[in-house]
Amino acid sequence: MSFDFNLFLSALFSSEFAAGAGISLVLAILAQLLAVLLGFLLALVRMSSHPVVRSLSGAYVWFFRAIPTLIILLVIWNALPQVITPLRGEWFTPFIAALIGLSLTEAAYMAEILRSALNSVDSGQALAGRALGMTPAQVMLKVTLPQVIRVALPPTGNEFIGMVKFTSLASVISLTELLATAEARIAQTFRYAEMYSAAVIYYLIIVSILMFVQRNVEIKYRWSRKLPARAARIKVAQ
Repeated sequence: MSFDFNLFLSALFSSEFAAGAGISLVLAILAQLLAVLLGFLLALVRMSSHPVVRSLSGAYVWFFRAIPTLIILLVIWNALPQVITPLRGEWFTPFIAALIGLSLTEAAYMAEILRSALNSVDSGQALAGRALGMTPAQVMLKVTLPQVIRVALPPTGNEFIGMVKFTSLASVISLTELLATAEARIAQTFRYAEMYSAAVIYYLIIVSILMFVQRNVEIKYRWSRKLPARAARIKVAQ
């Protein structure tokens, strides 16, 4: 049986595949945003001087890094509704379940990335900010966070690209993302090569665009760090 190029093109340009790719991308964006926010809180807690709180944060990171993401999704979608009554409502859709599972899992990895980025900032800068009359919140927003973003940006970009691919796991909980769309078409046509090839093209396009954006954002932050030094050299030369 030869490769049916026309069938491949019809799948590639179909509204079903485009919608599935859109669901995958939206899920990845929302999950990554929630993971960054939760990961930042976990990173701050892990740097706390309180041993109990620090241990709880460490336990969270250990647990979600140890358990496969696929199992987390299955537990949230299949097991939790059996013990948590509100999760049996119509509001608890496969998209919500996938969003919760991916966010909780990714937050554990983001916590380690952001903790390392926070540790890379010299503590003397925070003391200098306090000496200038800044509040702790101002020191965090104006002194620490800009440097944390620059350090954490490359690994966070890589995690986001990985998140786009991890959304394919949500097909096991009936979310009609890109992979589930391909499998649904396979069930109708029994044409594996054409359907999977169409899904691969979508993933390649999405990831290529994200890599391009990531590269340009990293360049922007790299130059924003170098420009003050160049300006200082010009001023000295004058």
